[in-house]
Amino acid sequence: MTNSLNLREMALEILLEVERNGAYPNVLLKQTLDKYLYMEKQERAFLTRLVEGIVERKLTLDYYLNQVSKTPVNKMKPVIRCIMRMAVYQIFYMDAVPDSAACNEAVKLAQKKGFQTLKGFVNGVLRNLSRQKDAIVMPDRVKEPVKALSVHYSIPEWLVEKVIEDYGTENAKNMFASLYENVGATTIRVNNSKISTEECVKLLEKEGVHVEKALYVENALEISGYDSLAFLESFENGYFQVQDVSSMLVGLAADPKPGDKVIDICAAPGGKSIHVADLLRGTGHVEARDLTDYKVSLIEENIIRCGFENVSAKRADALVLDEDAKETADIVIADLPCSGLGVLKKKSDIKYRMSQSQIEELAKLQRDILKNAVTYVKSGGTLIYSTCTIAKEENDLQVDWILENLPLQLVSFKGCLCEEVLENTDREGVLQLLPGREKTDGFFLAKFRKV
Repeated sequence: MTNSLNLREMALEILLEVERNGAYPNVLLKQTLDKYLYMEKQERAFLTRLVEGIVERKLTLDYYLNQVSKTPVNKMKPVIRCIMRMAVYQIFYMDAVPDSAACNEAVKLAQKKGFQTLKGFVNGVLRNLSRQKDAIVMPDRVKEPVKALSVHYSIPEWLVEKVIEDYGTENAKNMFASLYENVGATTIRVNNSKISTEECVKLLEKEGVHVEKALYVENALEISGYDSLAFLESFENGYFQVQDVSSMLVGLAADPKPGDKVIDICAAPGGKSIHVADLLRGTGHVEARDLTDYKVSLIEENIIRCGFENVSAKRADALVLDEDAKETADIVIADLPCSGLGVLKKKSDIKYRMSQSQIEELAKLQRDILKNAVTYVKSGGTLIYSTCTIAKEENDLQVDWILENLPLQLVSFKGCLCEEVLENTDREGVLQLLPGREKTDGFFLAKFRKV
């Protein structure tokens, strides 16, 4: 059985890997939870919240610390910095943890990690912060609106400015606020060629899972209250796929017909490919491609679990033209590498890793891939372009480039997607979903016909 100190130590090791080596916290957290499957549900929840919460709130936590610490956060030793953030998060955001416990455990951790001489500093700063937490002065929303939003929602200032410029202040506030709403639910899509949605709901509830209907897609559900997907027989039997509603719209927009050949050029982990295979009801074929053996293995794992025979995985570099694939596909799905600014709720570390220059580099990469992708589409066939970002350089502006440079024309979503999800579309065949406006991740989707 683990104890509170062990859990905090696990969290510290994950955070240090992120801090020192740029590791991905969601990957490390999953690895840790998979390693310690014997942990109780409450312990798993504590560790998850602590790690995810600290990454989400890092800028805010650092602001709080800098109000009372003579040593700025960026001058602290990495171990101490991570320990302090852990304690501050517990003090401000975990009501079930007494402030005194958060302080004491932080001091113990500092000692255990060899920082005996700094235990007084750790204790003093945290005790002061605990006493003064209700008196901390936040940036003025009128005089410093960008900084105020940055500190309150833990969003880098450059990104705050960008979102305001692209979508306005109100949408920006709603978008940032949505990152901290309804965090505990997992969105799934039922594989209806294997089981009906109603039957899947009954099975999930029998396994002790709380189930609610999701918006916009008939066979989309939100599940919560479970320990691990690995423990759910319904998951192991391939009755459903973890997938955000926004991602499900790709398969629906593609609108595959019986016997269609589909190429998904950047498919890992395979959710969209499997969805299209499901929609084909055993006919046609979906070729799910990606760049590395590891990514292909992720696709294959999902194919095997779901049991579809009309989908296969293939290693292929989307930047290298595949001569054999020219004009062979009825549908090409180009869900391309992007900045990921639409999925900050799931991968909050992206906001610290990304920059404007990287967005522009990604936009160029997307164009290079699209030049190849369009050649695989038959005349009259469909190309679906999608990203999980809100950056206009990768979305609306990319559509403008496509229309000017590739033999493609936009096609309406009517008849494929529900009217509710299309309410905020500015032009036919183009859909930008914004967190806080729609009840989804941030996502972009455009549908083209090859001419």
